[in-house]
Amino acid sequence: MSLEIDITHRLGGFLLQARFESDGPITALFGRSGAGKTSLVNVIAGIIRPTQGRVALDGQVLLDTAQGVFVPMHKRRIGYVFQEGRLFPHLTVRQNLLYGRWFAKEADPAERLETLVELLGIASLLNRRPAALSGGEKQRVAIGRALLAGPRLLLMDEPLASLDEPRKAEILPYIERLRDATRVPIVYVSHTVEEVARLASTLVVMSGGRIEAAGPAADIIARLDLFSSEDRAEVGAILEARVAAQDPQFQLTLLEARAGRLAVPRLEAAIGTILKVRVRARDVMLAIRRPEGLSAQNILDGVITAIGVANRPVVEVRIDCHGDTVLAQLTQRAIHDLGLVPGRAVHVVLKSVAFDRASLGGLRPGAEGNAQH
Repeated sequence: MSLEIDITHRLGGFLLQARFESDGPITALFGRSGAGKTSLVNVIAGIIRPTQGRVALDGQVLLDTAQGVFVPMHKRRIGYVFQEGRLFPHLTVRQNLLYGRWFAKEADPAERLETLVELLGIASLLNRRPAALSGGEKQRVAIGRALLAGPRLLLMDEPLASLDEPRKAEILPYIERLRDATRVPIVYVSHTVEEVARLASTLVVMSGGRIEAAGPAADIIARLDLFSSEDRAEVGAILEARVAAQDPQFQLTLLEARAGRLAVPRLEAAIGTILKVRVRARDVMLAIRRPEGLSAQNILDGVITAIGVANRPVVEVRIDCHGDTVLAQLTQRAIHDLGLVPGRAVHVVLKSVAFDRASLGGLRPGAEGNAQH
């Protein structure tokens, strides 16, 4: 999927100016409330007709104000999942899903409904009505209904915003499964670092109606300058790793990345599975000599490539670990006392318990040796 956006639109006193391109499976729009994320999604959907600009999907021009082109919403074949499921309360789950099929461009085989029901884990819900569903269940049904309409693109506007943490943890794996199984590209709106770090291939950071940065998620999530002090605690590096072994005695899973081997709390994943590992900068410790007698299970070798400007109590340090970049947040005093400078060899220390389920995402099957290491 290729998505091209270049629009300018004024909404009262708010000016939306956005320009970026993406060809990844999940493009995440990230920003605080009022950044313009939902307005931009509504432009893509055709709900808002901007005063100026161009939108193209897979080479098809959906909007070009200079040429007078505007494809109406119902002809764009774009699915939309809102913050609330917006299911029809008088219909069962099965009937809500079949309503989505009614909008499909071509007749959808029954097998597709069965496949989506299995992927979303909603087989036991088919005869229930929305009032009898949890928030996470409603969202899974809403996603299935949108996908059964046969969209070329799926828009998801903060689909987890109204859910509590357990329900969020419940639904994220289903979004990952759909990304890999259906191959329908997704534009995903969120104001939560954990979600976009786990899901996104392309990350677009918005603020005040403008694009602050856009590019591969691993590159953008490592830029602490783009995030507020509140978000900065969750920012760090994203590594690709392969499940190398299971340690049933100590309930650990051993991962192999280019940076080295990592021990994390046990994952139910087959050997060879590929996943994304988020290493939060706040969880990283550095040592100038290889430490001994530590409870931390993970020690990686690296070389400092950059140290941020020391204008705050906490400073960003970038470390190259055999081709993987790891970030650390250290105090100025720690940098001074250890004599840290670019080019110095260091040891990166990580506790296994720092890798919670939110930081281990994107699981997908992979053959032995697929991960770079």
